[in-house]
Amino acid sequence: SASASASAAPPAVDALSSPTATLKSRLAAGETLYGLFLLSANPTLAEIAGLAGYDYVVVDMEHGPGGISDALPCLRALAATGTPAVLRLPESSAVWAKKALDLGPQGVMFPMVDDAASAAAAVSYCRFPPRGVRGSAHTVVRASGYGVDDGYLEHYEEGLLVMCQVETEKAVGEVEAIAAVDGVDCIQMGPLDLSAALGYLWDPGHRKVREVIAEVERRVLSNGGAYLSGFAMPHDSPEELKKRGYHMVAGAVDLGMFRKAAVEDVLRFRNAPGSGDAAGGGDEGEEGEDKEKGYWSE
Repeated sequence: SASASASAAPPAVDALSSPTATLKSRLAAGETLYGLFLLSANPTLAEIAGLAGYDYVVVDMEHGPGGISDALPCLRALAATGTPAVLRLPESSAVWAKKALDLGPQGVMFPMVDDAASAAAAVSYCRFPPRGVRGSAHTVVRASGYGVDDGYLEHYEEGLLVMCQVETEKAVGEVEAIAAVDGVDCIQMGPLDLSAALGYLWDPGHRKVREVIAEVERRVLSNGGAYLSGFAMPHDSPEELKKRGYHMVAGAVDLGMFRKAAVEDVLRFRNAPGSGDAAGGGDEGEEGEDKEKGYWSE
């Protein structure tokens, strides 16, 4: 009856950040996903990234200037475009994981995971007691639709992608144990921090760094457990990562893309016919080219 319909409870809904197919379900179906890192904490750029068609966007709270309050508008902008969000935490801690998970991202990325114990701790931060230590306010947080999704506790783990970053020498030696931890879905390579740990801070494309990364790739992919995710670099393109078997590939960083476009725009103007040597001349074109041989921020 009309009165019964009016008094019925609202239907359960999924978290406010995802289309029907989740990152986990698409990975399980064999897709290779292409994403972007958002360091700016800017919801307009997040919305543009979603509209552009990226499969996922990592809202970065580790190296970007934004925190939880800045991440929320970005998640809302991505949700408006049906684009899954992954939140990268500033540190691998229960407090940061709790605050991030309450916003309802499809994935969380834990930095500097060095061994199986650290990975198991990260997973525990994502699970409610008795299986973990996540604090609960599930009736009022965004992840559950502010309590509208009354099935949240039953299904949230199914759609949550837990990513652990391998970016130290110790982690390289422990990568198989990290990947084998129950609840770890994805190993995320951290090429810049790893190059620094190996003694090549200014040379992430060094042969030694590439050999170590290749060994990690082999060990993760041969075990067939956790997925493999990575950053493209100027010396290692997104297409190359895909060919080598990466399941998730981040092709760029929003700030790096804007910097590149801005520098090219200025150089184009200054080097136009009739600009004159006083405005910069031909040397800046070479300088801009050299800068492109640098590397993007993790």
